[in-house]
Amino acid sequence: MYDLKTYFQQFSFLPEKEIDEQVEKVIPKKLSKDEFFLSEGSVCDKVAFVKSGIFRSFYHTSTEEQITYCFRFPGTFITGYSSLLTGEPTRENLQALTDAELLVIPKEEITRLENTSASWLRFFKMVAEYEYIELERRIFLLQKESAEFKYRELMEKSPNYLQEIPLHHLASYLGITQRHLSRIRKNIGN
Repeated sequence: MYDLKTYFQQFSFLPEKEIDEQVEKVIPKKLSKDEFFLSEGSVCDKVAFVKSGIFRSFYHTSTEEQITYCFRFPGTFITGYSSLLTGEPTRENLQALTDAELLVIPKEEITRLENTSASWLRFFKMVAEYEYIELERRIFLLQKESAEFKYRELMEKSPNYLQEIPLHHLASYLGITQRHLSRIRKNIGN
């Protein structure tokens, strides 16, 4: 289990008192495996810290095929970022791949913090910058690297969780068939 207070404390500019106040205001939420935190067509009005569990972000193509483009693990935040910012319906789905525990922060609370605290405004700016860098990294990875390279990177960064991700979601994330994924896993010895 990951701790939100510990996560916030790594940002030394956030005052301890403000961290404690914010941790008290989060809304605990449990999701069962396969439940959705966010569904396509809804408007996102919250952000959640993943205390435990694994999530996948996916969208549907014009032929209704599901394309997994991101996994989120404990110790990270999840949200429909574009929808949160614009107030428009999202195109993405955030689904729990395992039972999960979240700590939810409503959009109104984020807005209040941005308007009343320079420290929190700085924190949210850093999170937005990090998300942009992650998106850019993911685009470069998809366009530049082989499926085997992407699989090895996932093995290095999240080996404990890799066995919990269904193979068809993992293959979708890598942009390959399950058969190709099986060959990669066999070649790597996993």
